[in-house]
Amino acid sequence: MTAAPRTTGSGTSRPAASPDVPPARAGRAEAARFVAARTVPGFARPRAMRAYAATLRALRARHGGAPVLVRGLSGTVLVLLDPQDMRQFYAEPVSCPAPDAQDPQAPQDPPDRPDPPDPHKSLIRRDHERREEQRRINDQVLAAGAPVHPSCGPFLGVIAEEARHLTAADTLRLARARSAVARTGRRIVLGDAAAGDEELAGWLSRLRGAGNWPGLRKARGRAARTVYDRTTARIAEYAARAEPHTLVGRARGHADPAGQACHWLLAMDTVPGTLLRTLLLLGAHPAEQDTAAAEARAAGARAGGAALGELPRLRACVRESLRLYPVVPDLIRVTRAETEWRGVRYPAGTSVLLPALFHQRDPEHVPAAHVFVPGRWTTPGADRDIRMAPFSHGAGRCPGDQLGLLVTAALCAEVLRGHRVAGGRPVLDPPGPLPATLDPQGIRLTLTRR
Repeated sequence: MTAAPRTTGSGTSRPAASPDVPPARAGRAEAARFVAARTVPGFARPRAMRAYAATLRALRARHGGAPVLVRGLSGTVLVLLDPQDMRQFYAEPVSCPAPDAQDPQAPQDPPDRPDPPDPHKSLIRRDHERREEQRRINDQVLAAGAPVHPSCGPFLGVIAEEARHLTAADTLRLARARSAVARTGRRIVLGDAAAGDEELAGWLSRLRGAGNWPGLRKARGRAARTVYDRTTARIAEYAARAEPHTLVGRARGHADPAGQACHWLLAMDTVPGTLLRTLLLLGAHPAEQDTAAAEARAAGARAGGAALGELPRLRACVRESLRLYPVVPDLIRVTRAETEWRGVRYPAGTSVLLPALFHQRDPEHVPAAHVFVPGRWTTPGADRDIRMAPFSHGAGRCPGDQLGLLVTAALCAEVLRGHRVAGGRPVLDPPGPLPATLDPQGIRLTLTRR
């Protein structure tokens, strides 16, 4: 069992161990391999991810599974290598949660380069209060925890209309998926009037780009602020006349619906890649594809939108795709108070890294870790399995997880109801281990009519 966290009010930002129990530390060679595997360019990612997993396994073996301090390029992180420490990670109060599945639009700083906690307690308190208010709005508008969103019917109508773009040709690639999902997202968030607003789409793309390059963020700060102001002004125009079922329509009366809508639109960026990966995996597993297609046809034949919104088997396929290829492979949090991990005390401001992809594909703790097995998500309690966290756990769980599953599964259903994924690139080997990464830029699906 994990030791209970202790809070003492310590405020230093440099990890310091208990005088009785020294912390486990990675050696220079181990730290070098850890950093190298996580900072290689995109073309070398598959090999780098395998090297990263091998480095983490070696650290776990050498230190008996204890959390290990690893020195990165810009600071030290406490890396959690054993599943027994995950529950405490998800339960810990944090000052600076890293971007993960519930916040994909946040600036993507490298996991070993967290922003330090603000020394001014009043600023921390105000920032915490702001995040709590945003969380409350998100939970309400996104219907957090509800498998079928209250606006499910209108949303499914939008998805059915926009999914026609996905099957307009016999080949489906990322550009087409992005266009269809972007139109879907704008209609769900802002209403039908925003469907074709490509200028808004361009501004959102620039904001995403500015946030994802931390080294350039300061230089781009003024330009990014100008783009952000234009974006929120345009969103406010749509929000003023949006249909009641839209997300901004449900957010009326809150302090900053435009800012939240920007947040929701950017979060939609994760859907196209997940959609393509899920369909590619189904194309490589014909029996699973037939089961999913049968579910889609049966749900479409039943009256009412709720049945189509549930789609338990297709949702399981999406979850399994996210287990194998999570939006963010590493999660990092910065502790707000002194905490204890396995008998070692660390001060407030300690950066704690959970390598989520490593744990989700860890053959020592996850059966068939490198194989596509959607059925694992249909067993009772699977959604609460601490080893697997496509949408995180605890207070940091994504409030839009169910809506994201609804949209992605329904898009898959629209494709599979009338078409079969008859071929795909890259070619996958179902019996063997699936590749460590699947870049959606390289995915090409061949569709044939059923």
